[in-house]
Amino acid sequence: MTAELTIAIPRGALLGDTLALLDRVGIDTSEVRAGDRRLLFADGALITMRPSDVPTYVASGAADIGITGKDVLREHDEPAVIELRDLGFGGCRMVLASVDEDPDPLQEALRRHGIVRVATKYPKTAQAYFRATGRQAEIVEVRGSVELAPLTRMAEAIVDLTATGTTLRDNGLV
Repeated sequence: MTAELTIAIPRGALLGDTLALLDRVGIDTSEVRAGDRRLLFADGALITMRPSDVPTYVASGAADIGITGKDVLREHDEPAVIELRDLGFGGCRMVLASVDEDPDPLQEALRRHGIVRVATKYPKTAQAYFRATGRQAEIVEVRGSVELAPLTRMAEAIVDLTATGTTLRDNGLV
């Protein structure tokens, strides 16, 4: 028997809160909690994946509905995917950060060149921010440790998500 509703759920930081929510509404998540490497559960009712893939699976019809972060929705180009509801978990904030030095590399780049190079996993969000503030930015899209970009001088700043700021502080970014 196949599932009547297929839900795409995110692995990673949102998984625990997502499973708790599904449990509260009566969806059995015990198979997912078992911790094996399977990706399909409950005869296809639950599909686990990277949060960034959720909109693609929903838009293609492979999942009927999905749970992911607002950051993913802002960066995704799929007009058929919309936010139905804020679920109230996964709280974090988008920040602009640079190396804690004097003079400030971010301000110095803007002063000297009128443009700043910014590394990010969120190019649309970063570009929209700089456009709204009237500053020019060259956006460099990276996928891994964004914090590395200003430390290696590849970029003067980063735009990234943070929940606690610990990784930023540990790497001398403010």
